[in-house]
Amino acid sequence: MAHEIMEWVKTILLSIAIAFIITLFIRPTLVKGYSMYPTLEPNNYLVINKFPYTLGEPSRGDIVVFKSHLLTDDGREKDLIKRVIAVPGDHLKIDSGRVYVNGVELDESYINGSFTRGDLDITVPEEKIFVMGDNREKSLDSRDSRVGPVNLGMIRGKVLVRLFPFDEIGSVD
Repeated sequence: MAHEIMEWVKTILLSIAIAFIITLFIRPTLVKGYSMYPTLEPNNYLVINKFPYTLGEPSRGDIVVFKSHLLTDDGREKDLIKRVIAVPGDHLKIDSGRVYVNGVELDESYINGSFTRGDLDITVPEEKIFVMGDNREKSLDSRDSRVGPVNLGMIRGKVLVRLFPFDEIGSVD
């Protein structure tokens, strides 16, 4: 009987340890708006990897979740999901609906439509990234002063995989 109890205790402790390790590196999140359409849609259930940016910085094209200073209805800071367009030191220009990074026009086949509103000409500050939603007309992103360039320390993680809807399970590009 004592041996059986010890086996149960070992199993429970191992399960708790595994759950703790998993929650250190991954986190679920739910898409609530249309700012990343057509890549992501409302009610897509995602898993984000919290580990990749502990050792390095985001890359252009990564889809990240970050904490903003925007507030939810209950007063908490809102998490946003956006695509990294430019990294620290990049020169970013938006002109006549086109986006240029370091003088090269981006091929943005992933966006909804073919036009990016705004006229912008900046160099992304150190320790910050510039993010935009794929649905440029419906996205509150770094083009807006309420969001602005995002501090690297505010990034919660990189989108790893979509779990729902079930017919779209897999990696997100």
